[in-house]
Amino acid sequence: MGCLIGIDYGEKRTGLAHTDPNKIIATGLKSILTKDLIKFLRAYFENVEVEMLIIGKPIQKDGKPSNVEEKIKGFIKKIKINFPEVKIDRYDERYTSKIAKILMNESGIKRKVRRDKGIIDKISATLILQSYLESKKNKL
Repeated sequence: MGCLIGIDYGEKRTGLAHTDPNKIIATGLKSILTKDLIKFLRAYFENVEVEMLIIGKPIQKDGKPSNVEEKIKGFIKKIKINFPEVKIDRYDERYTSKIAKILMNESGIKRKVRRDKGIIDKISATLILQSYLESKKNKL
């Protein structure tokens, strides 16, 4: 049994998080350029057993898919081609970026650091993955 990877997919950057082997806690892993995502995952999968990817599903307030959803679907196709053995699940990522900004502000992180969108992406991926874990308690 491997860990789970949370993905906050973005057009420019993608935030990544991973779980501990027992799938209890999600931790921020990295924020990388989206164009390098497949290459990063390939190297990561060589060193770490990954059971499943949890990819954020951006939904607008009105319940319709976000504009980036089509690009995410294209990314998922690439995942299935490059890593057919890895399972994929989706999870609602509404408001994760806003929550990430609030958490950074409340934790006293300096403004200069809070402006780093890569950190926001990594925290958002962590929030997606931790929420997924909590929704699946006793099922994983």
